[in-house]
Amino acid sequence: MGTYNEEAAIGTVLDDIDRVTDGRAEVVCVDGSSDRTPEIAREHGATVVEQEPQGYGVAVREALLTASRPVVVTTDCDDTYPMDALPEFLDFINEGYDVVSGDRLYYGADAMPAFNRLGNAAFAGIASVLMGDRVHDTTTGMRAYRREIIEKIEWTENTGLSAELLIRPLMRGYEVREEPITYAERAGETKLDPIQGGAEILKSIVKVSLEERFR
Repeated sequence: MGTYNEEAAIGTVLDDIDRVTDGRAEVVCVDGSSDRTPEIAREHGATVVEQEPQGYGVAVREALLTASRPVVVTTDCDDTYPMDALPEFLDFINEGYDVVSGDRLYYGADAMPAFNRLGNAAFAGIASVLMGDRVHDTTTGMRAYRREIIEKIEWTENTGLSAELLIRPLMRGYEVREEPITYAERAGETKLDPIQGGAEILKSIVKVSLEERFR
């Protein structure tokens, strides 16, 4: 997880991860917070890597590379994602999938602001056209990856990293599964400006899709 001023939710998320994995998960938080987020994370047994705030992708990339297990899971730390789905994600990896990606839009994502919901649907539609492969949620923060996928691909995006983490494996022929998940109202305030962030994500989707098509 990349964490930034999420003291309202981080403890709940880490408790949920601990519960559904029977305490066996290695949790890495890359943090640039000015509140108690890193302190709470350490109290819950997480490894905290302190980093000056540089954006979503920089933090998540560092977290992915710091984790040492053969399966790496990303999630947001705002209590929007269902940690109860983690065992099922890991089962799919054990069945042979390389990436398992949570599809927030399948059940409607009513807790998501309408503007964001429309934008995420548009991102998925544009990515599907550019890739020639149907996807439903390009910007979800909840995914499981085989570690070798993380290590083999060079990741270049920041705000658009979540889209890149889906597009590049798909277009390189890895086994990717989108799995429907519920989506809850976030705890605490969002940090992403929907207009500026949306424009950066769209740019990443176009850039990465074209790079992969012509590589």
